[in-house]
Amino acid sequence: MIQGRYALVVALPKGRNFSDGYGALSAAGLELPPFGDERALLHGEAGKIALLELRNHDVPSYVDLGIADVGIVGKDVLLESGRDVYEPVDLRSGICRLSLIRLTGVSEPVRRVATKYPNFTARVLREKGMVADVIELAGNVELAAITGLADAIVDLVSTGATIRANGLTEVEVLAHSSARLIVNRQSLKLKRDLLRPLIARLREQAEVLKV
Repeated sequence: MIQGRYALVVALPKGRNFSDGYGALSAAGLELPPFGDERALLHGEAGKIALLELRNHDVPSYVDLGIADVGIVGKDVLLESGRDVYEPVDLRSGICRLSLIRLTGVSEPVRRVATKYPNFTARVLREKGMVADVIELAGNVELAAITGLADAIVDLVSTGATIRANGLTEVEVLAHSSARLIVNRQSLKLKRDLLRPLIARLREQAEVLKV
């Protein structure tokens, strides 16, 4: 267990959200450790702030289960994970949307939906009263619609250029996503002197981006 060895444990996802999250937390005054060794997954000295570099979908689990005190992750990942974490700040970076996507011109009933977000997709389909099989994929989900593996897909859309280039159409936006600060509920109580000011500063930064 790393809790107790560090003043605060921060979980960041690999990729773009890592650099964006690191920058936002540093700008808010958090003294994060350097991460020069790309092979290291845990950064930090005992008694100071530790940094965990995780796969995107693992961040909510580490925060919810108390290994990390705080984390930064996309809202799309939170919607899929269903983890019980406190979500106090929308950082307004990594903005995109989760959408239902089909081949352009196709109007037949949806019987199979392919996605990287099976829990979210199944939940939304139930809410809409749609009966369809959900197929979980890990690669390029667009191929499922192109090849006929599925009648539709649910995937992240940013500019929409990729789906248009592959003859696909965004039928419906199901949810909006951006990077969020998440906090372990117990940590919020035990480390409030450190976390409350951090949350306040991140909210101020987000308001500037909103404008």
